Amino acid sequence: MSDASFWSNPLEAQKVQKRRKRLDDDINFLARLRREEDDVKVLVDWFEAGEDVTADLAAGLQTLQASIEAAEFQKMLGGEVDRASAILTINAGAGGTDSQDWAEMLLRMYLRWCDRRGFKCDITEIQAGEEAGIKSVTLMVEGEYAFGYLFVEAGVHRLVRISPFDGNARRQTAFAAVFTWPQVEDDIKIDIQDKDLRVDTYRSSGAGGQHVNVTDSAVRITHLPTGIAVACQNERSQIRNREVAMKVLKSRLYDLELQKQRAKLDAVESAKKDIAFGSQIRSYVLHPYKMIKDHRTRYEVGNVDAVLDGDLDGFIKAALVAKARGQLGPAVAED
Repeated sequence: MSDASFWSNPLEAQKVQKRRKRLDDDINFLARLRREEDDVKVLVDWFEAGEDVTADLAAGLQTLQASIEAAEFQKMLGGEVDRASAILTINAGAGGTDSQDWAEMLLRMYLRWCDRRGFKCDITEIQAGEEAGIKSVTLMVEGEYAFGYLFVEAGVHRLVRISPFDGNARRQTAFAAVFTWPQVEDDIKIDIQDKDLRVDTYRSSGAGGQHVNVTDSAVRITHLPTGIAVACQNERSQIRNREVAMKVLKSRLYDLELQKQRAKLDAVESAKKDIAFGSQIRSYVLHPYKMIKDHRTRYEVGNVDAVLDGDLDGFIKAALVAKARGQLGPAVAED
């Protein structure tokens, strides 16, 4: 990097800088882990010598355990794009108004989870439900390993509860689908020709003040060869909405190309079954009992409120462990 010609190719230089930063982060993390291990060993020696260091030892062990768990997560997230930021979409499925309300509940859950992780989230496109909730939403999740974590959340999510929209208070089952893609770095070249694009503009809907209601600032871009369509209405200018929509399109086309190169089915597309019974990866039961169960890993918890408030780490970790072992089962139908 000290070479005078290093910056002659800015894009290549940026790639090297990013790789160096990631290596520095990994080295610093390992150094911290070793320091914490050494501290605990010293405290154990003092404890065995009769020193009153119980509280310090307990705190040190807790810190070391958290660091070891973080290291295990990083080891499992060693894929080509696991460190990338993510694009996440939620689509309401079978269940009418309840499914649209459920999609909005999932949006809140993921926003809370991202906040816990320190990830930055931007809603780039959202379609409100007819009576309540949302029909669909697209989130840009910025942060290291965001895609690696959220990849295992892709699939159909099922909710069972007493419907607040049913005057007879009957039990209702609703479905919503979650899809994820890695955000593509700007230095990755994806050939997108203008003749392959259809660009539509329209007036934005939802929150945003007068501006979004009186100008055709929202943009929808359709890639004609693949049929992939993306939209953005969050930004105030049409130019900026087009830039964000193109970034989402580029990420989806890159993900599609990766799957072709690996000669296997696209993990995201394989989840696109009917968003209805029989294809769910996880069930959230609020009535007649409370339980959330992942059908691929069999991991389950009874604290439904905590999970819906963003406490997803248990489910994500169980799925990542199963994925690393080649044991992440498919979605199944269960009552």
